[in-house]
Amino acid sequence: MIANTLNCHTRNALIPGRKNPCLSRRAYSAPQDADSCVSTDRMNRFFETKSALTRNRIVAAARQWLGTPYVHQASAKGAGCDCLGLVRGLYAELLGAAPETPPPYTPDWTEKRSREEPLLSAARRHLIEVEPHLVRPGQVLIFRIVKSGPAKHCGVASSHDEFIHAYAGRGVIESWLARWWLERVAGVFEFPGVDEWRS
Repeated sequence: MIANTLNCHTRNALIPGRKNPCLSRRAYSAPQDADSCVSTDRMNRFFETKSALTRNRIVAAARQWLGTPYVHQASAKGAGCDCLGLVRGLYAELLGAAPETPPPYTPDWTEKRSREEPLLSAARRHLIEVEPHLVRPGQVLIFRIVKSGPAKHCGVASSHDEFIHAYAGRGVIESWLARWWLERVAGVFEFPGVDEWRS
């Protein structure tokens, strides 16, 4: 992580109200020591990639989908979506464009597991997989409902013990992340660019 590579002066500059001695006029015009000062360009890139995508923002955006009717393979807030459509819609809303158009899929959780796992594979291409030790708000959760079946359900954690998902017959709802669900977690993912310091 980039924060681990920053020296103490630079880390202090990342705290609001503290000045960065590396960005003084002398250091800015010609840094004397590459090890003691992080370049302005690198600092700017750091702030650009860490801009405003917070856990609170993800959860607030997901809650705006509550009440959306369940429509298989749709992804339209207020009009209709399924569980994947909810995550794809949030991705587009938060990051600017949907990651990819999925191939046709069935709503059947009990179908046989294929050699490839389309939902998990897509998540690994476009999200950041993390260890599932502690669910955090704003994380994408992928579930394998039937042990022998594929991972075919997903949602977004809204707290440590609740999540938002689209459920057939009920639409987009917020549910308790009870033991039944936790035992079926097949993967936990972050949206790219989540700001850990401003959750």
